[in-house]
Amino acid sequence: VQLQASGGGLVQAGGSLRLSCTASGLTLNNYAMGWFRRAPGKERELVAAISRSGESAHFADSVQGRFTWSRDNAENSGYLQMNSLKPEDTGIYYCAVADPRRLGLLYLSANQYDYWGQGTLVTVSS
Repeated sequence: VQLQASGGGLVQAGGSLRLSCTASGLTLNNYAMGWFRRAPGKERELVAAISRSGESAHFADSVQGRFTWSRDNAENSGYLQMNSLKPEDTGIYYCAVADPRRLGLLYLSANQYDYWGQGTLVTVSS
C-alpha cells in the first residue's frame, strides 16, 4: 500500500494549489480519507476529513470556505483544492486513509488513520 502526495510548492498569498494523493495497493474510494498538515514549529493538525462514501466532509475552521476536496476514482486519487492561501497555510501536507474495517464515518484524529503519504511541502509567501 502506498499513498503518493504531490502538488505542493511555493505560492503567493491569495493564490491556489491543488494537492493530489494517488493510491496504489488499495482502492481509494473504499477508504475514508484525511488531509493533515504540520506547520513549522507546530503539531500536526487535521485539515480535512472525508467519509468513505464522500457524502460527508469536515474541514478545519481555519480552512473552511477556502479548501475543497474531490476524488477521481478512475485515477484512484484524491485532491485537496486550496484557494485564497495564506502564509499560515504553510506546512507539510499529508494525506492518509483509514482502514475500512473501522466503524466510524469521519475520522478527526491522526491515530485513526492507518496509511500515510510522505507529505508535500506548501509554502505561502506574504
